[in-house]
Amino acid sequence: MTVMQTTAVAIEETEDSAAPVRTCAAGPRRHPRPDGQDRYTISEVVAFTGLTAHTLRWYERIGLMAHVDRSHTGQRRYTNGDLDWLDLVGKLRLTGMPVADMVRYAELVRGGESTYGERYELLVATRRDVLARLTELQDTLAVLNHKIGFYADAGRHHETERETTR
Repeated sequence: MTVMQTTAVAIEETEDSAAPVRTCAAGPRRHPRPDGQDRYTISEVVAFTGLTAHTLRWYERIGLMAHVDRSHTGQRRYTNGDLDWLDLVGKLRLTGMPVADMVRYAELVRGGESTYGERYELLVATRRDVLARLTELQDTLAVLNHKIGFYADAGRHHETERETTR
């Protein structure tokens, strides 16, 4: 399992945006071990997620991760729920969400159902930022495609000129 795992998506219209938004249409993520047998060491989580042990400890220290259980010897033991949370954090990082906002979101999640409204607002604002970045990237891609087409045509034209001058 990695943060970059691909999932199927569906398109849906949102009430506060005319632009289509992709939503996850895949079923629950498959975990390396079934619930109840999901006691992962930090090195196993590093292998599953691609994160470093330093990053995992930092996430816990700053409050981005809830307290991680420990073995009787004090070693961290992560669960499938922790892996799911790390996957979400990875997605939030890809959105460009500031770490402070991710920590705030984590605090809100730990705050329970009474924080749904605040979570909603935070995620809507993040989606707005992502959509703006996507528009910028699509414009940039159009420029790149134009330039690539120009050089491809110029190369073909140049090759044709060389062939006719031989």
